[in-house]
Amino acid sequence: MMNKFPYNNGHLLVYPWKHTGLLEDMDSEESLEIFGLMKKSAAILKKEMNAGGFNIGMNIGKSSGAGFADHVHIHIVPRWNSDTNFMPVLSETKVMPEHLNSTYDKLLSLFKNIEL
Repeated sequence: MMNKFPYNNGHLLVYPWKHTGLLEDMDSEESLEIFGLMKKSAAILKKEMNAGGFNIGMNIGKSSGAGFADHVHIHIVPRWNSDTNFMPVLSETKVMPEHLNSTYDKLLSLFKNIEL
């Protein structure tokens, strides 16, 4: 799933089908599946968006800042050298070099037939 309010272009969320906010509620198969999707998603972003690295993480529970506290998900944020600028510091504004819909169109076909 694409993040509606991305930190960077290509910011994705990977989540299990099971609706849970607790890691311990996921069985081994579900854990392997979500980790496998994370790996494949990062590989696609690296190739298609020339990402130089990634910030990958999870916010679990409301106290951690999770926007969806009742649903476990992994954030995959592509990064590039020098991908930050002065705009957030001076005017609390993000500059995204590509519109969210353009990123979606670019990545959709690569995720439609993903196999685990």
